[in-house]
Amino acid sequence: MKAIVLGAGGQLGIELSQQLGRRGHDVIALSREHLDITSSEAVDEAIDANQPDWVFNTAAYNFVDLAESEPEKAMAVNGIAVGGIARACQRHGAALVHYSTDHIFGGDKSEPYTEADLPAPPAAYGVSKLAGEHFARAFCERAYVVRVAGVFGPAGRTTNRGNFPELMLKKAAEGVALRVVEDFVATPTYAVPLASRSIDLVERTPPGLYHIGGGEAVSFYEWALKIFEAAGVEADLSPTNHLEFPTPARRPRQCSLSNAKVESLGLDPMPSLDEAHRDYFRRRNRQS
Repeated sequence: MKAIVLGAGGQLGIELSQQLGRRGHDVIALSREHLDITSSEAVDEAIDANQPDWVFNTAAYNFVDLAESEPEKAMAVNGIAVGGIARACQRHGAALVHYSTDHIFGGDKSEPYTEADLPAPPAAYGVSKLAGEHFARAFCERAYVVRVAGVFGPAGRTTNRGNFPELMLKKAAEGVALRVVEDFVATPTYAVPLASRSIDLVERTPPGLYHIGGGEAVSFYEWALKIFEAAGVEADLSPTNHLEFPTPARRPRQCSLSNAKVESLGLDPMPSLDEAHRDYFRRRNRQS
């Protein structure tokens, strides 16, 4: 098959491009420098020229706090642009795999969120991502909407945005006293198996709405503890709560994702966070 990967310079985009190639698919990897997805003309030209079977859209505006002051920019990338991509895919009969977020939920549920739960985004970022979900499914019959959370991958060491593990390691190396919230719970998602399960999804299952979160729900404080343990790093780390660190955007306090649906369709379970960290640091050490 021929696949276009949009946002190919990011952590997930890099993994998707590599794994698609290893499976024998033709890959056109388009980063932000290659294609501005907010230009419908440029998107149409790229899809017309390449005639893909699949389009994986990992491109996103993910500045959660900044979106509160510039919601139009967030909506342009996360919402309106997705509609243009979906229309182009529909015109060519291509499948669209579009990535969304756990931030479309309100965070008031004690159990992991399923695909049947109603979205209630608490901030502009989540609103824009939810709009993208609707545009993808409204304009493309073969749309796969995949909700993920806290994506981190080996490329986070070199990409501009980085990731949570690299931020924690950087702060620890600087000797900073770290206070990390223990009252926000999510399912951090490792990019390597996420890419693999995403390809499995489009190869094996019908279009629809799916959750592929990490294999374990943890607070951000617990996640930091696990990072330092896996890295063999000592850090001045203590727990706090969201009241100590108010942010412009309201975030869902508990937004873990249930993977029961994709597992029922035969996809392998996502690895535990400890397993993910072991692989992450193996790959990170090889890069070093």
